[in-house]
Amino acid sequence: MSSNELPSSELPSNDLRSAAARSDEVGAEQAIQPSVTRPAGGVAERRERPSGGWALLGSEISVMFRRWRTWAMLGALAAIPLLIAIAVRVTGGSSRGPAFLSEITSNGLFVAFTALVVCVPLFLPLTIGVVAGDTIAGEASHGTLRYLVIAPAGRLRLLAVKYAGSAVFCIAAALVVGLAGALIGMLLFPIGPVTLLSGIQVSMGEAYFRLLLIALYIVVSLLGLCAIGLFLSTLTDVPVGAMAATAVLAVVSQVLDQLPQLEGLHPWLFSHYWLGFGDFLRDPISWDSFGDNALLQLGYIVVFGALAVGRFTTKDILS
Repeated sequence: MSSNELPSSELPSNDLRSAAARSDEVGAEQAIQPSVTRPAGGVAERRERPSGGWALLGSEISVMFRRWRTWAMLGALAAIPLLIAIAVRVTGGSSRGPAFLSEITSNGLFVAFTALVVCVPLFLPLTIGVVAGDTIAGEASHGTLRYLVIAPAGRLRLLAVKYAGSAVFCIAAALVVGLAGALIGMLLFPIGPVTLLSGIQVSMGEAYFRLLLIALYIVVSLLGLCAIGLFLSTLTDVPVGAMAATAVLAVVSQVLDQLPQLEGLHPWLFSHYWLGFGDFLRDPISWDSFGDNALLQLGYIVVFGALAVGRFTTKDILS
């Protein structure tokens, strides 16, 4: 019998070791491959991985609210109604100043309304600019953006999660101002039924409900600014630049809205309806301003969201 016809028990020891090594390698490859299901037809199908979108959103919100910067901004917003209430308490109030200021001494709930009027033009857009401008540029500056994209999230899902995180901060910021103002007003001034702008008096329960509606109105008003900040954040790896540009655009929009020469442009400015929540303090409630504001902000979300997608999906973040 020739050597090629030797039984396996008589193969040289080197050939036996090579065959065993190949067998071990095949077993190792099968062990590290993802699990598959084999239907009755024998065709292997890879199991679909569960979507990580909600987990990524939860992680984004958790990281945002673990930052000292986030709590410092929320604390600064909560301090605004406190300063207003202390100033009115010390001076006895005045008919000059922001809307609702003269009503604080008669009803402490107007501290919340006054604080929202004061915060909408500057302080809320400033904090939103910090959060929205940091969404993508902040990850790029820390070198973590490439890992987020390589992960199962993907670029489009990452953009959606970052925008949703900014929207969550909008909700938190508006509620902090409103609730802090209501609590401080309750401690320093008498409270009771609220007289609306139309002269109708409503109960405290309905007044708090209208306060929540105003907070919702403000959140909707800031969603367009969030989309602008997200787009600007995709243009740079320097988060401070995107933050500053977002805040500056908010100021510029409001300045343009005050120029009578540009009256035709006013309805298209994202800040045009920001102070229209006074309609929620009338009886009956007028929803016209809210509808116009929501439609305008939706337009900004669509336009600047598309620009952000176009920029981010073609951006080289792996170099």
